Amino acid sequence: MTRSVHTRSSIARVAAVLLAAPIALSPVLWAPPASAQLIVKDPTNYVQNVLQAARSLEQINNQISSLQNEATMLINQARNLASLPYSSLQQLQQSVQRTQQLLTQAQRIAYDVQNIDQAFRTTYGNASMSASDQQLVAGARERWQNTVGGLQDAMRVQAGVVGNIDTNRTEMSSLIGRSQGATGALQATQAGNQLLALQAQQLADLTAVVAANGRAQALSEAERAAAAEQGREQRRRFLTPGSGYQPGNARMFPNGN
Repeated sequence: MTRSVHTRSSIARVAAVLLAAPIALSPVLWAPPASAQLIVKDPTNYVQNVLQAARSLEQINNQISSLQNEATMLINQARNLASLPYSSLQQLQQSVQRTQQLLTQAQRIAYDVQNIDQAFRTTYGNASMSASDQQLVAGARERWQNTVGGLQDAMRVQAGVVGNIDTNRTEMSSLIGRSQGATGALQATQAGNQLLALQAQQLADLTAVVAANGRAQALSEAERAAAAEQGREQRRRFLTPGSGYQPGNARMFPNGN
């Protein structure tokens, strides 16, 4: 708008000068030498030509400004559509895979519904009245080994999750830097999405730790409950007539002395 007003003001000044020029030069135009050829100029036509040229120049300037604005808009659109030149997907997937491998390496009673049901029908079920004392001892030992294995698995998962903390810290720092230095909306959005993926990976680690700890605690409680049941069976056998303690003659010295 300022350029247009300035251009129109310049045009008005040029027109005023051109309109005044013929008046000042009129004696020359009307008193030529006798031997010179008479030259007649139309000041009105000349001014109109100048005004038309000025308007054309103004239109060209407006077109140039419009093209500059369009170029700026296209550059901004290209920045907004530029993809983030960084991806943390591989590192996050590797962290999840490490934690998942630790869970799948669970000893004895794994994270399988059928396996758990089978173990609680046999190893952690009611003590068999027909089982021998040796079988009862073997069952108690197996339950103890399951409990120790569950505790070891829980600590291994915890160690794996702690090992992922350093990787997560590095990725978080890199993603935040990329987000702050994003040149467009798409890069900022992609950086934000990867930060959400990092949070999801951390939640997966936390879920794994909770599951491993819960498994270890459940095995310990199950061992305690099975031990109490086995203790009742062993007490019953001890107190049953004919199968408990039978007194006998004891000799202090051999050969009847």
